[in-house]
Amino acid sequence: MRPLTYTVPQDASRMTVKHILNEIFYMSHSHTARLKRREGGILLNGAPCYVTAVCAPGDTVTALISDPPDTKRLEPMEAPLDIVFEDEWLAVVNKPAGMTVHPERAGVGGSVENALTAHFKEDEFVHTVSRLDRGTSGLMTAAKSGYVHERMIRILHTERFYKEYLALIKGRFDKDKGAVELPLAHPEGSHYKMEVREDGRPSVTEYEAVEVFGENTLVRLVPRTGRMHQLRVHMAAIGHPIVGDWLYGEEDPRIDRPALHSSRLVFTHPMTGETVSLSAPLPGEILRLAARG
Repeated sequence: MRPLTYTVPQDASRMTVKHILNEIFYMSHSHTARLKRREGGILLNGAPCYVTAVCAPGDTVTALISDPPDTKRLEPMEAPLDIVFEDEWLAVVNKPAGMTVHPERAGVGGSVENALTAHFKEDEFVHTVSRLDRGTSGLMTAAKSGYVHERMIRILHTERFYKEYLALIKGRFDKDKGAVELPLAHPEGSHYKMEVREDGRPSVTEYEAVEVFGENTLVRLVPRTGRMHQLRVHMAAIGHPIVGDWLYGEEDPRIDRPALHSSRLVFTHPMTGETVSLSAPLPGEILRLAARG
């Protein structure tokens, strides 16, 4: 991954290296601190420098944004991946249902991260940005370095990172569109399940009915916050659990996972400033389930 480079304009006055790192490269203080200890991490006109150094017009500051070469690498696993977007900084995957994002335990492959590790170059490391449950299909994002990951996390759950889901829910809404605003937290003694609780964290999901299929409705869901299992809990809380969601609703013999799909992603690329707009069609099992009503 190529380093970032900035040439000081002719009309600039007393610009420090630290200013360039923090205000132009949007580099966190922790990343800057790590670069100070890394050979060739921060250079002024090709030479090592202190971040307090004052730059002259025409000077060039260079900073590494790749992970250090001694970064621990996950076990690579060759697996077919539907990569819908990729550049030198990011990759967006259309994840199949049933595949975990992270390895389930140390040394055991089979996850999106293991598969991306096999796909990425030697100086690229997997840092997942937007994650999905094992049973949820669709678009998810991964950065290729810790620096790019930090830049992506800053825009997550802002207007610069829009994510949309499609879900097949039980029943029909009284109103075709609206929002669920219910705080969520873990139940006492659980770190996996979530529930609506007055002392929970604020959570907001916007919903809109797309099409009615018999006793079920295909809905568009937009999470405005990013709580664990948010969409699943919110739909169940208003009496319309997602079809096949055994944890917050009930099992359905026609599908072995919640009928939930990450269908659309629009974000401002943190490195280029361009708008990236992606979509992933509903997988066959949800389409067939909807058709049966």
